[in-house]
Formats: sequence, C-alpha cells, structure tokens
Amino acid sequence: MKAMQIQIPAELRGHSYTESPIRKIGLALFGVGVLVFMIGATGAFASIPLLYSMLSLGVGTIGALLAILPGIGARKPGINHDGIMFSPWKNRRSVAWLLGILITAFYVTLYWFPSTLDHMVVAFDPLSWPLRGKAADRWFLYGTLYTLAVLIMGVRMLIKYRHSRYQTIRTISVMFFQLVFSLLIPGLLQLFNEPEFYFHYFWPLKYDYLFPSKLSSLFDGTHLAVFMGFWTLVMAFLATPVLTYFYGKRWYCSWVCGCGALAETLGDPWRQLSDKSLTAWRIERWMIHSVLVFAVVMTGLLWLNSAMEGAVLGGLSRGFSRTYGFAIGAMFSGVVGVGFYPLMGSRVWCRFGCPQAAILGIIQRYFSRFRITTNGEQCISCGNCSTYCEMGIDVRAYAQRGADIVRASCVGCGVCSSVCPRGVLNLENGPVDTRNI
Repeated sequence: MKAMQIQIPAELRGHSYTESPIRKIGLALFGVGVLVFMIGATGAFASIPLLYSMLSLGVGTIGALLAILPGIGARKPGINHDGIMFSPWKNRRSVAWLLGILITAFYVTLYWFPSTLDHMVVAFDPLSWPLRGKAADRWFLYGTLYTLAVLIMGVRMLIKYRHSRYQTIRTISVMFFQLVFSLLIPGLLQLFNEPEFYFHYFWPLKYDYLFPSKLSSLFDGTHLAVFMGFWTLVMAFLATPVLTYFYGKRWYCSWVCGCGALAETLGDPWRQLSDKSLTAWRIERWMIHSVLVFAVVMTGLLWLNSAMEGAVLGGLSRGFSRTYGFAIGAMFSGVVGVGFYPLMGSRVWCRFGCPQAAILGIIQRYFSRFRITTNGEQCISCGNCSTYCEMGIDVRAYAQRGADIVRASCVGCGVCSSVCPRGVLNLENGPVDTRNI
C-alpha cells in the first residue's frame, strides 16, 4: 500500500518567489556587478571610471532590485517568516559565517588597509565630482555603499511590511535620512567649501562633535559653521531629552539614526538571531553603560585639559580620543557592529555599545511616555514577538502577564506588534508609570 502524499501548492511553499525568472536574472546581474567591482581592485578600470561605475554599481543595483521586486506579487501582504530558521544564510549556518567573514574583512580593509581600495574608489568619481567637487576617497566609497544598502534593502522592507502603515513610514524615514543627511548634505557642504557635517548625528554617538577643538572650529567659522555648532549643542542637551520624553528612543534609533537604518534594512534577515538570554541582558547593561561612561569621562577630561591649557593631560588628550576612536568608533561600531549581523543579529552595536542609545534608554526607562501596551487575554504564546525582537527582549513574558513594556533597550521598531497574529501589542504614549518595569 503506497503512502499517501500530500501536494502543497507552490504559493504556500514559497517557491513562487524563489523560482521567479525575474529574481534569478536579478541575482545574476547582482553577481556580475559584484564581480566587476572586485575586478576593479586590480586597476583594470582605472582609466574608465564611468564605465566601471555603470558595470559595477549600476548593474549591481538593478540586479538587487530585480531580485527583490518579485516579492510584491509572490505573497499576500503580511509578514511571512516560513522556513527562516532553515535558511543557510539566516540561521548561523555556513553561508552566514561566510557573509560575516566577508563583511568583517571589508571593514578591516576600510579602516586599516585603505590602499587596497584605491582602484575601487574610482568607481565613485562620477558621483563624487558633481556632488562634492572633488575625487572620491575611501569614506565616500563607504558612505555610498552604505546608502545603497539602506535604499535597496529598504525597498525590500517596504514590500515585506507593506501591510503595516507604521513600518512603511518608518522605513521611508530611515531611507530619507540616510540619503539626504548622510550622503547628499555632507557632500554639498564640501562642494561649497563648508565643513563636512552630519546633522542627524550628535554627541555622544558622534563623540568628537563635542570636543573643544571641533566646537571651536565651528564657532570660529562661517555663519553656517556657527549654526552647526549651535545645532550640536541643542540636539545633544535639549532636543534629545524632550523628544525622548514624548516618543521614547524610537524617534532616533528607529527613525533617524544611520546605524539603525542599516540594522533595520540590511540587518532585517538576521533580527531573529539576537540573544534573548538573561546572561546576554546582563552583559548588555554593563557594556553599553561602560561605553557611555568612557565617552563622558573622555569628553570631560578634554574640556578640562583645554580650559587649563594642557596642564591636566598634556599630549595624552589626543591619545584618549584615538583609543576611543579605535576601540569604539572602528572596532565595535564597524567591524563587530556590522560584521556580526549574520551571527548575532542586526543590533549588536545598538544593543551593546552605542552611547547614544544608552542615554536615550535611561530617559526612556524612567521618564518617557512611550511604552508598548499589551493585552494578555488575547496572547496565545506563539512567541513571534520575542523571536523577532532585534534587541533580545522577551516580549512574550510581558504579554503573558499583561504588563506594559518599558525597557531601556527597546528601540520601538514595532516589529513585535507587526508579527503578532492577535494584535496583542500596541506602541503608545501615556503617563509615566514605572510600576511594570
């Protein structure tokens, strides 16, 4: 007697998307773009930067979009995570390790072996000259690739979360701030011989913006430079606490910040890998607040040293900033913060190291009106909320007992609410109440 075989429709198995001819063509074009970009490292396109740019960045971008767009018609609106734990690149298997190694290697090369990228940089000259009025360098290469990653994977997010108005607006917001405030405005400032400045970054995330030398150069500059210095102080000491009181840290971490933009777009396939254990939570609290203390003490000593004309630290002041820049600015936020996406989830830096997130978290935990409210009677304990929390919060534990979620680490991304099949979780503002913390 033959065993009964059940035939599952292709659309339910998810094959209609993975087997799409357009997607296959897109993946092939993306591969060609990456290959051409790597070949460019040999200097093969040094004399023809425009062709190099078109064949690498242009073809790669078109290919990536073609690989993503079939997802619009492949499934109905609504988050579908079927098979995600069996994916070789989304669940710490061989492909994920390879991706982690490649991303980490790129950051190591960018920070400490920049000459290796010299021939690749020319691919960005056709964009750098009209935008900045000068040839591209390694940081423009990095900024452009970073922005492309946010924009392309942002399109993927818009398709995946198209059933949620909150996710749609939030994704458009991070794409806008990355493109305009991280790439276009800093570039145009250089074109008009003004200081390069990132208006959506401020102390302590952009730690040197509050250094005595930095502020002095701004306030001694043009009217626009003076405004930059004024903006830095207002955002760091006035806007941050006020906005966080009303909206929680989500106004920045999930709507504005470039680090959060990359985590929410490029890092979305790995959000389920965040460690939910109590041990990870303890490590998180110690690490992120230690980095904040380091940033505060370093900035305070530099100001003290400046006021006493070098009598406190002398030449050590530069050593302090270099140590912080290497250990935190490069190793932690770059190499580990992004390179470990495929292994530790998308918010490694935001969760364990970002001093800006630490300050926002303290305000959110004790003073903010923002919280995620729960309706415990509707919870079926499916665990989707906890699984897809990129900050490692056990959301289900709060939902089961009907407690509001008021956690310092919560970035208010709202994905826990989006993946809940029962509408148990809602992002709301209300009176400050720490009884359920």
